Amino acid sequence: MSGAEGVRRTRLREYQEQLLERMQAARSGSGAPIQQVGMQVGGTRYLLDLLEAGEIVPIVPLTRVPLTQPWYLGLANVRGTLVGVIDLARYLGEERPPAAASPAAPGMRLVTFAPTLGFNCALLAERVFGLRQASGMQREGQALRDAEGVLWTPLSLAALVREERFLHVAQQAGKRY
Repeated sequence: MSGAEGVRRTRLREYQEQLLERMQAARSGSGAPIQQVGMQVGGTRYLLDLLEAGEIVPIVPLTRVPLTQPWYLGLANVRGTLVGVIDLARYLGEERPPAAASPAAPGMRLVTFAPTLGFNCALLAERVFGLRQASGMQREGQALRDAEGVLWTPLSLAALVREERFLHVAQQAGKRY
């Protein structure tokens, strides 16, 4: 085993231990701070609970699906699993040029939903910022402001998959977008 491989294994083991501790703390309600992952979608920065987020992977080729909503970008093969890819900015009504719907920019990632949500889906993120500690941020209405003054919007993937409109990716008959 090379030195780099050993370091990777150690980091992976530490990450898994931290994730297990957070999951146990969340189940027990011990009030331990829950970290979130920060990502940018369109012009907004979001915070996702680590228990709801799955993998963060580089962009993979997408297969378009005809007669779907403009915010439904298509299907991607992520480690042997087909996931539907959503442009959350377009879903939320943010105006974006058609080029923004074809992921190609460096730094773009797919953020998959956790398997526990039972929904094979991923969000297109322009940028992923890594772990953030929401408990150390100031609340401003529905958003949070960090120590650097950056505004973050909490996003619940569990709530998103319960939205009726999110579940219906097919275009309505006779309606063009």
